[in-house]
Amino acid sequence: RLVNLGAAEGHPASVMDMSFSDQALTAEYLVKEAKNLPAGVHEVPTYIDKEVASLKLKSMGGHIDTLTPAQDMYLNSWEHGS
Repeated sequence: RLVNLGAAEGHPASVMDMSFSDQALTAEYLVKEAKNLPAGVHEVPTYIDKEVASLKLKSMGGHIDTLTPAQDMYLNSWEHGS
Protein backbone atom coordinates (compact mmCIF):
# COMPACT_ATOMS: atom_id res chain seq x y z
CA ARG A 1 0.00 0.00 0.00
CA LEU A 2 2.75 2.46 0.80
CA VAL A 3 4.33 1.87 -2.59
CA ASN A 4 0.96 2.67 -4.13
CA LEU A 5 0.86 6.00 -2.30
CA GLY A 6 4.56 6.75 -2.68
CA ALA A 7 4.48 6.19 -6.43
CA ALA A 8 1.72 8.81 -6.80
CA GLU A 9 -0.83 6.14 -7.67
CA GLY A 10 -2.94 6.53 -4.53
CA HIS A 11 -6.11 8.53 -4.20
CA PRO A 12 -5.58 12.27 -4.69
CA ALA A 13 -6.03 14.64 -1.76
CA SER A 14 -9.19 15.98 -3.41
CA VAL A 15 -10.78 12.55 -2.94
CA MET A 16 -9.29 11.79 0.46
CA ASP A 17 -10.56 15.03 2.00
CA MET A 18 -14.11 14.00 1.16
CA SER A 19 -13.54 10.50 2.56
CA PHE A 20 -12.16 11.88 5.82
CA SER A 21 -14.99 14.41 6.07
CA ASP A 22 -17.57 11.66 5.57
CA GLN A 23 -15.86 9.53 8.22
CA ALA A 24 -15.65 12.37 10.74
CA LEU A 25 -19.27 13.44 10.29
CA THR A 26 -20.44 9.83 10.45
CA ALA A 27 -18.47 9.30 13.68
CA GLU A 28 -20.16 12.39 15.12
CA TYR A 29 -23.55 11.03 14.02
CA LEU A 30 -22.85 7.68 15.69
CA VAL A 31 -21.84 9.33 18.96
CA LYS A 32 -25.03 11.40 18.98
CA GLU A 33 -27.38 8.63 17.81
CA ALA A 34 -25.82 5.50 19.36
CA LYS A 35 -28.67 5.03 21.83
CA ASN A 36 -31.26 5.17 19.04
CA LEU A 37 -29.59 2.73 16.63
CA PRO A 38 -30.09 -1.03 16.76
CA ALA A 39 -26.99 -3.23 16.64
CA GLY A 40 -25.92 -3.89 13.07
CA VAL A 41 -24.41 -2.36 9.98
CA HIS A 42 -25.88 0.98 8.94
CA GLU A 43 -25.50 3.12 5.85
CA VAL A 44 -24.08 6.61 6.10
CA PRO A 45 -27.09 8.95 6.28
CA THR A 46 -27.73 10.60 2.93
CA TYR A 47 -27.72 14.08 4.45
CA ILE A 48 -24.08 13.58 5.50
CA ASP A 49 -22.99 12.62 1.97
CA LYS A 50 -24.91 15.59 0.56
CA GLU A 51 -23.36 17.98 3.08
CA VAL A 52 -19.84 16.80 2.21
CA ALA A 53 -20.57 17.10 -1.52
CA SER A 54 -22.05 20.57 -1.08
CA LEU A 55 -19.09 21.81 0.95
CA LYS A 56 -16.61 20.36 -1.56
CA LEU A 57 -18.37 22.02 -4.49
CA LYS A 58 -18.58 25.32 -2.60
CA SER A 59 -14.83 25.18 -1.88
CA MET A 60 -14.28 24.80 -5.64
CA GLY A 61 -16.60 27.68 -6.51
CA GLY A 62 -19.50 25.45 -7.54
CA HIS A 63 -22.93 24.59 -6.23
CA ILE A 64 -25.65 22.00 -6.60
CA ASP A 65 -28.40 23.28 -8.83
CA THR A 66 -31.94 22.03 -9.35
CA LEU A 67 -33.58 20.56 -12.41
CA THR A 68 -35.57 22.83 -14.67
CA PRO A 69 -39.22 21.83 -15.12
CA ALA A 70 -38.36 20.48 -18.60
CA GLN A 71 -35.48 18.39 -17.22
CA ASP A 72 -37.68 17.05 -14.43
CA MET A 73 -40.43 16.13 -16.90
CA TYR A 74 -37.91 14.34 -19.14
CA LEU A 75 -36.35 12.49 -16.21
CA ASN A 76 -39.71 11.28 -14.93
CA SER A 77 -41.29 10.44 -18.28
CA TRP A 78 -41.40 6.89 -19.56
CA GLU A 79 -41.88 8.21 -23.09
CA HIS A 80 -38.41 9.77 -23.37
CA GLY A 81 -34.90 8.40 -23.14
CA SER A 82 -33.66 4.86 -23.49
